[in-house]
Amino acid sequence: MYDGPFCVLSIVDNRTFRRICYEVLDHSPTHADIERFFRRFQSLLKERGLELKGITTDSSSLYPEPISRIFGDVAHQVCEFYVIKELTKAVLRAVARIRKELRATKPKLGRGRPSTAAARKTAQRRKRIDQKVGDLFEHRHLFVRHDLTRAQRRTLQHITRGRPELRTLRDIMDEVYRLFDRRCRTATALEKLAKLRRRVRRFKKVGQTLQKLFSPNLDKSLTFLDDKLLPSTSNAVERGYRRHRKMQKTVYRVRTQQNINGRIALDMQREERGQQHAETTKTLHAARQRKAV
Repeated sequence: MYDGPFCVLSIVDNRTFRRICYEVLDHSPTHADIERFFRRFQSLLKERGLELKGITTDSSSLYPEPISRIFGDVAHQVCEFYVIKELTKAVLRAVARIRKELRATKPKLGRGRPSTAAARKTAQRRKRIDQKVGDLFEHRHLFVRHDLTRAQRRTLQHITRGRPELRTLRDIMDEVYRLFDRRCRTATALEKLAKLRRRVRRFKKVGQTLQKLFSPNLDKSLTFLDDKLLPSTSNAVERGYRRHRKMQKTVYRVRTQQNINGRIALDMQREERGQQHAETTKTLHAARQRKAV
């Protein structure tokens, strides 16, 4: 997380959503910073006799080398959210490119109202193309939405009529979402992905805009299918970052490295006492109920 000129590195336990280790840098992180941070975390695990079974990160290129160098063959999951986000952006760019091509096919009209039958026919064709382009823009979210209702599917069928490449884009997104189904294994998902990549290569118009499908991050984002305890997203870390940003908005202070360190330390202390506070509140409520009876 970036906070002004500073960068905050955090490691969070996904089961309890508690921050375990953090560091505040006054510069953008490098491989050396990440490796030093991970070695510090490894020493903390050894002190407590714990072993790392899996790790989930975003799609940054800073993590793979330090993780393999320090933790060996530990399961490394790339956040599913980041991968799908990049793919949806690519699909929307492909839809925008098709809209641009469709707009370029609009026939030119002369000045004034169309007076001949041919001119009226040309004007009608131009109007249909404008309507088509407008519908594709208004309903562009239907190409990347996870689940579609019957009405939305009918709308999608209507706006893609005569454009098979648009229906192919929607089919590709459906296949991408099926890859992350917990009911299948990683090997099965990788086979489906290989078949999908072969299909995309055959559609040259679509394949050039969907290069993200061939990213190795997509393969790593399917690691969680073989481990029920391995989270598919890095939401545990993002949750702490959202809380930190909210604190920085509600209470204004000068952004200094010492201040950010203190803020995060205070937040970790509140997390530690959160369980005790919940138990105390529960006990008080139970005592009030007994007294009322």
